[in-house]
Amino acid sequence: MYLEKRIDLLVGLGEYCLSGAPVWEATKQRAHAHNGWFIPEFIEEAVRQIVRNFLQRDALAVWAKRYDLPDRQATPRTVGLIMAGNIPLVGFHDLLSVFLSGHRQLIKPSGRDEVLIRHLVERLVAMDPGVAEWIGFAERLNGCDAYIATGSNNSARYFDYYFGKYPHLIRRNRTSVAILTGEETRDELEALADDVNLYFGLGCRNVTQIAVPANYDFIPLLEVFKKYEYLADLAKYRHNYDYQLTLLILNKKYYMTNGSILLAENASPFSPISVLHYVYYPKGEIPALPEASGEIQCVVGRGHIPFGQAQQPGLTDYADGVDTMEFLRIFKGGF
Repeated sequence: MYLEKRIDLLVGLGEYCLSGAPVWEATKQRAHAHNGWFIPEFIEEAVRQIVRNFLQRDALAVWAKRYDLPDRQATPRTVGLIMAGNIPLVGFHDLLSVFLSGHRQLIKPSGRDEVLIRHLVERLVAMDPGVAEWIGFAERLNGCDAYIATGSNNSARYFDYYFGKYPHLIRRNRTSVAILTGEETRDELEALADDVNLYFGLGCRNVTQIAVPANYDFIPLLEVFKKYEYLADLAKYRHNYDYQLTLLILNKKYYMTNGSILLAENASPFSPISVLHYVYYPKGEIPALPEASGEIQCVVGRGHIPFGQAQQPGLTDYADGVDTMEFLRIFKGGF
């Protein structure tokens, strides 16, 4: 299948995602029923982001040109994809990367996010039956030439053991942080609310810890975060909020809340659902950046990723900072 045809199909898929087709609307409802964390608002946001930032003809053409992708791979290989399921369609970028590169792929979707991804592949096959030769699903990814696997730190050890002898990309736990100066505008804080609360904070690009100057005034932040106070009305989220609040009270930990999110001082960049960690840095000093820890996907703030953009990645914003397309282009490791 030629590169131009692959781009045509991807653009057509984007148009379908925005079409409001009854079968697509029913699929999104089924995805929510399958996984209660995939509320309709967040499914729609994930789909809009994919269409706006990934499935545009000009963007795809520039992306392909950047890697000098051939019209057709002379010797297409099979790449096994193990997808995560923490947020809706989180594995779509990997599917997109392999498909555009001209290689075959065999997908093991997460049980938490298989409804949407399977349907979109079915749609591609409906648009061109030949796609079935390039994208498939399997419970066991035997016989692949390379692997891209996303999971937890524990599952990464498993992946390392089984896939270590093959060319591979293995992704682990990551999260994101924000650096505040205390001079942010209300609009910037409202945008930060998106970085924190979209997808219940479950994505690696969600901000789960903020660094603030000494004597920082948290009141404006808590006020604008009421933008997402409706989350507290959702049973799954409320259960987490009540549980975390109970732990803080029992452990006599200082906390702040607006009734829908808990702020607690904690050095860990990873925070539970409904909790945002914060750390202080001396006012007037530049806080140390945490990227070197290997746990940070994004740093949000002035001079970094703009507020509100953490969950708006482009085609070249690769997970774990590892260039997926470069891996697929040259297959380091002897592929």
